[in-house]
Amino acid sequence: MPNALHRTLARALLVSLLLTLAACGTLAPRDPLRIQLVGIEPLPGEGLEMRFAIKLRVQNPNDNPIDFNGVALQLQVNQQPLLSGVSDQRGQVPRYGERILQIPVSLSAYAALRQAWGVAGYPDGKGLPYELNGKLAGGLFGTRRFEDHGILNWPQLPAPSRTR
Repeated sequence: MPNALHRTLARALLVSLLLTLAACGTLAPRDPLRIQLVGIEPLPGEGLEMRFAIKLRVQNPNDNPIDFNGVALQLQVNQQPLLSGVSDQRGQVPRYGERILQIPVSLSAYAALRQAWGVAGYPDGKGLPYELNGKLAGGLFGTRRFEDHGILNWPQLPAPSRTR
């Protein structure tokens, strides 16, 4: 009986060693995703809330495709939270490929007022620093976090026409 117990323990140890090595193989170093904010479009809102669709270009510089089953993000402008949103969309970013994602986000009236107050020092809405943080959900070991930052230059509104 003790001999059978030793064989069972040895097999269990071997199986757990093989599983550990296989798990380490999935944690191989990967290059970070490249995320670019490529657009913000208005969506219908409710009450005092404004809604937008943020478009992101997600580039995968790795040899393996990235499967995802959810997206979450937050956009800060001038070091203040502005937009946040989540989406349960599923898909794949191909190996050495890219994909455009569209995520619905919300802007509360409070965040809009805070931003209006904060951007008073930026003439014509030019040179506003932004930071985008988020994640592509992909299960226990597949979730990939991302960030992007840069400068926002809001488009200038056309000057009112003068009538005679």
